[in-house]
Amino acid sequence: MPSISIVLPAYNEEENVGEAIAATVEAMESITPDYEVMVADDGSSDGTSRVVEVLMERYPQVRLIRHPVNRGYGGALRSGFKAARGDLIFFTSSDNQYDVAEIKRLLPLIEEADIVAGYRAQRQDPFIRRFFAWGWNTLVCLLFGYAARDIDCAFKLFRREVLDRVPLTSMGAMIDTELLVGARKRGLRIREVAVSHFPRRAGRQTGARPDVILKAFRDLWDFRSRLKEELARE
Repeated sequence: MPSISIVLPAYNEEENVGEAIAATVEAMESITPDYEVMVADDGSSDGTSRVVEVLMERYPQVRLIRHPVNRGYGGALRSGFKAARGDLIFFTSSDNQYDVAEIKRLLPLIEEADIVAGYRAQRQDPFIRRFFAWGWNTLVCLLFGYAARDIDCAFKLFRREVLDRVPLTSMGAMIDTELLVGARKRGLRIREVAVSHFPRRAGRQTGARPDVILKAFRDLWDFRSRLKEELARE
């Protein structure tokens, strides 16, 4: 079993991050001893980092990456990816809307793929988030062709070599699109698998904020131009 780095981005997840860490450690202990769990605290104003620091004393595999200010979801993931030391990198959210133990569904597929992307079999989010997700997936498909069934599903496993092939620059919600579209356009192998999804029980979602959505659309147009230039140089 290759070594695995797990990245958990967190923004004001004091009520959730402890459970997320414990669940991740429990799941990984049944898979491999060679793993690390990195929580990327993206400038939280609550006690997210304090919870992580307490659990670091119990779980030596846990590391904390802390941003002094909020950079965005993509910024948190990129910091985690940069610090990752594993042969495989896996990321999911720290809000407990996924069952991290289902990484076992992804691991067999990575033997024949560069990225394994989860898709939510039954998405348990408010209607407005599901509507925006449908619109985003449709737009990405129109602009770039098929990328994935559920582009923004925060349950992905990939080989660390992917980071050498696919430049990631987004600091926001565009990062999943950058990863998947960039990989598709470079001929990397992507497999997809259904995963469970659960309602958020604590904390607040930020992905449906108007400023987050508008930034994602601006980044999408910038990415379209940049991708053409990148591919022309390769």
